[in-house]
Amino acid sequence: MWLTAGRENQDTPAGIDTAHNYYERLVMDEIIHSNPRAREDRDFFADVSCVALNRLPPRYIRYDVDTTFFLSPVELQEIHDKVKLAVSSAIDYVLSREVPINAPKSDH
Repeated sequence: MWLTAGRENQDTPAGIDTAHNYYERLVMDEIIHSNPRAREDRDFFADVSCVALNRLPPRYIRYDVDTTFFLSPVELQEIHDKVKLAVSSAIDYVLSREVPINAPKSDH
């Protein structure tokens, strides 16, 4: 998936294209549930996703179910708490840097 996107590569080992960051789906779901604008505005959704994911440590896995199975309930709760905080902070960050539609343009 991420290594072979947009190109053919015969040297890539089988199965490597299923690797992904465990936090991606969690962050996307949290954004959708946290902010109605994210359901309509793809740019806003993408900006918040990037900011939130950059605030979380990468956790690359092949299968979500395996990761969930091997984590304790405490670890799962910690992950969900980190995701909620990262998404909330990311939404605030993106909103704080938006330029109002009728704002005068700066010469700088």
